[in-house]
Amino acid sequence: MKKLLSLSALAVVIGILSSCNTGNKKETKLQNPVAAESKEKQIAPNEAKAKTMADLQDAFKGETTASAKYAAYSKKAEQEGNHNIALLFAAASKAEKVHANNHKSVIVELGGAVPNITPEFTVKTTGENLQDAIEGESYEVTTMYPDFLQDAANSKTQLAQISFNYAFEVEKKHQAMYRNALLALNNNTVNELPNVYYICPTCGNTYDQTPSERCGISMTGSEKFIKINSL
Repeated sequence: MKKLLSLSALAVVIGILSSCNTGNKKETKLQNPVAAESKEKQIAPNEAKAKTMADLQDAFKGETTASAKYAAYSKKAEQEGNHNIALLFAAASKAEKVHANNHKSVIVELGGAVPNITPEFTVKTTGENLQDAIEGESYEVTTMYPDFLQDAANSKTQLAQISFNYAFEVEKKHQAMYRNALLALNNNTVNELPNVYYICPTCGNTYDQTPSERCGISMTGSEKFIKINSL
């Protein structure tokens, strides 16, 4: 897996996106409307920063577990003859690892402790695994990351906002991909699903077709993307 951008480079992304309106208009822009439109809560600075650190640690645990779980789900899908779903899980596993590493880097930068974690999950049938993935991604995009983004805005922790937003935007795409895959599985059209994926090494953005020149979330050049077309 290619090396992620440094934290200083991540911070530069904010300046780039605020001065540029180019890129894929279908992608959501860096600023999160949930955080932007909500008034900041009156929370003591130390309490707010502590909450953001706890969020970062929880997000690291979640993304680390998701990466390992999706890798296992990929193997199960392949065993059951669902190759294209196996590729989707493999791509998502790579993306979740990017998110975990981003969260870890911010934790270290802010002087926090990186949690030790042994991922725990149960592998079932491919259909059940897809349903589990849909539920996990739905929680992240409707509850977890919106809450974490608000906490990071309250504590004015820019690097946490960047890392959370990267994951938030990508998980919305994963949610849609998993729903489409489950529909294909139920309709016996798995072979019609994409058979190649591209992963942005900066934010984990996941493309199931040839990507644009730059990532629609982090603006990373597509020449740096990780191609997933085999297991």
